[in-house]
Amino acid sequence: MALKAAKEIVIKGKVHDVGYRLFLLSEAERLFIEKFDARNVLVDGAQHLVVLVEGAEDKISRFVEFAKASYPPDASVQSVEVRDYGGEVRSIDSFRQSFMVFQLTKIAQAGVGMLGKQDAMLEKQDTMLEKMDTMLEKQDAMLEKQDTMLGKMDTMLEKQDAMLEKQDAMLGKMDTMLEKQDAMLEKQDTMLEKMDTMLEKQDETIKVIKEESEKTREVVKEEGEKTREVMREKIVEDVEWVKEEIIGIKATLSKVKEKVGVD
Repeated sequence: MALKAAKEIVIKGKVHDVGYRLFLLSEAERLFIEKFDARNVLVDGAQHLVVLVEGAEDKISRFVEFAKASYPPDASVQSVEVRDYGGEVRSIDSFRQSFMVFQLTKIAQAGVGMLGKQDAMLEKQDTMLEKMDTMLEKQDAMLEKQDTMLGKMDTMLEKQDAMLEKQDAMLGKMDTMLEKQDAMLEKQDTMLEKMDTMLEKQDETIKVIKEESEKTREVVKEEGEKTREVMREKIVEDVEWVKEEIIGIKATLSKVKEKVGVD
């Protein structure tokens, strides 16, 4: 008959809410240990896991070695103490059932808590939706005002376009007038250039005439001096002749006046 053994294993550290009991229960079931119990306790505020196992001595030894060497991923173990246990240990089936009930209770409590949080979140969501509705209404009102303003702006832009079209037409006419004016100015410039050329030629002609006049004046002056004496001598002779001629002219004028009927 196989020897029996019972052990109490106390594990200290961060050992609560990390799946430690289920972790050890799975190993006990794998080793076919008959009796198993595990409780989370606080000792002076520190987390402890107290495990009780009872069964064949070789299986219990193997379980103890496992408990000393293996931990759940999220656990942080400070120490593992093992000692003999003389009390009664419940069956592993009994522990499994109570553990499952405990876990289901936790799940249910968590679900209730989550539902409460969900209700609170839904209330907040409703409040937010109401605020959003209000904001959307205000936004709709603003968009309506914006549409009205855009309509007015469109009207103003249409009027502005019409004014710009008129202005373009006026500018087109002004361009035509300026083109004609430019053409006239070009003609005027051409005429002025021709006049300048003519004036230059005229100035040259006048200069030549002045030069010729000066030459002629000198000649005339010289000839005048020469002929003055001759003329002075002939004046006396000519005076009589002139008198006779004047008398003849007067007679002729009288006849002409009589002929044309002038008094």
